[in-house]
Amino acid sequence: MRGKDFFDCGPASFYNCRVPETNPLSAPATRTCPVCGHDAADPWLRKGELHLVRCRGCGMIYASPAPAEFASGQYYDGAGAGYYLSPAKLESDYAAVRFERELRLFRKHRAAGAVLDVGCSSGAFLFQLNSRFPGCYEILGTDVSGTPLDYAESRGVPVVRGDFLEQPFADKKFDAVTFWAVLEHLLEPRRFLEQAWSILKPGGLCFVLVPNVTSLATRLLGARYRYIYPQHLNYFTRGTLTRLVEARFSVVEFRTTHFNPIVIWQDWRQHGKEVPNQERADLLKRTTAYKQNPLLRPAKALYALTEKSLGALSLADNLVAVLRRKN
Repeated sequence: MRGKDFFDCGPASFYNCRVPETNPLSAPATRTCPVCGHDAADPWLRKGELHLVRCRGCGMIYASPAPAEFASGQYYDGAGAGYYLSPAKLESDYAAVRFERELRLFRKHRAAGAVLDVGCSSGAFLFQLNSRFPGCYEILGTDVSGTPLDYAESRGVPVVRGDFLEQPFADKKFDAVTFWAVLEHLLEPRRFLEQAWSILKPGGLCFVLVPNVTSLATRLLGARYRYIYPQHLNYFTRGTLTRLVEARFSVVEFRTTHFNPIVIWQDWRQHGKEVPNQERADLLKRTTAYKQNPLLRPAKALYALTEKSLGALSLADNLVAVLRRKN
């Protein structure tokens, strides 16, 4: 059973992979497994000061100890805010082609209703949802990062500020709660899912997107992969994500999606070199421009076929789950 629940491609070679060292982080948080709570784990990978372990109980891969600034969320209200508000990132997030996969999936399962986007950052997903389907949704975003929320409000996206776990939603209930690229950043993802369950209406939906640790990119690159880095505290497989959610949610749909061959090529050539936030934003801007270029339609058709094939094999970059609240 365990062999089917997690990705195993030679953890010893990953753990000893030679990659550039990063600056030490103070006061790290030692963790038990965020999925099953087991307190025994084996080393799986080391990348600079980032130590990933694999739970002996369920196979979950996670950072332990967790760097303090990421475990507390302080990074996202400080140094990280500059990335989310960089011109290249904002231009890409608010481009018409951004979130097209997420919007298509969301519309398939929830055509109207009250929506809360947790970790909404600059509000781009909710902005796209509201502008493309006016009058269908009552939108609200929340995040710990203050200045991106200022920007979200400037674009007409209503927000609630602060720790999601401490928000006084009172009697407010939602038809859908979204976690787009959020759970991998959290010290205690189960508590966030519990909170989402508590504020969803009966039969309400929760949408989750996280990086796929069984992806082709991870298999090819190992520790060289840019998305194995200190901001990501949790590394999910389909099995471990299912185990995390199964107490409160039933799975409506599960898929893998997204694929970026440019990232694979760059990370292979750079041998695990840290990718600055500005370079990440610039790449996002460049790939967004490719999507908008009508001259690249043949290439986009080939890309779509490749992504679909990888998705069918569960090898695409991200895991996406549509979950229904259990009563």
